[in-house]
Amino acid sequence: MALFLGIDPGSRVTGYGLIKQLANQSHQYVASGCIRTHDAALPERLKTIFESLQHIIRTYQPDEMAIEKVFLATNADSALKLGQARGAAIVAGVSNGLSVAEYSARQIKQSVVGYGGADKNQMQQMITQLLHLNKKPPSDAADALGVAFCHMHMRNQLVKMDGVRNTVRGRWR
Repeated sequence: MALFLGIDPGSRVTGYGLIKQLANQSHQYVASGCIRTHDAALPERLKTIFESLQHIIRTYQPDEMAIEKVFLATNADSALKLGQARGAAIVAGVSNGLSVAEYSARQIKQSVVGYGGADKNQMQQMITQLLHLNKKPPSDAADALGVAFCHMHMRNQLVKMDGVRNTVRGRWR
């Protein structure tokens, strides 16, 4: 069993989501939400992101963390702020001993929806179905759960590939 923390970074709203992989390779929703930084100055927003994630990590004690990569935005200022929010989140994870994996939005959408160009509503719908939720989570929380789901899926694929690589004619080396 492993607990995965997914992060959808943002300088105003950072989504987080936790998914537990069970022994039988099924998965279970644990928690999700949004860290809202309101209209504070950027340094205060980064501090809020960092401290809030520190609290979440200490409360749930995830085994691994994954975060969405920065996409190329048309507004350079927005891209820089997003990068700084990602940095605050990554430092929160690493300072608590977590390994941090990074995935592009396309990889996450492909893993969750099966289509790399999926929109936010499609992500929310699919996360709601995959995790058997009673209602759709907010879009930032759904995206963060998608990051955690993508990481769990990618990790499982790597384990399967390692198992294949460590066999010769169907027998373990």
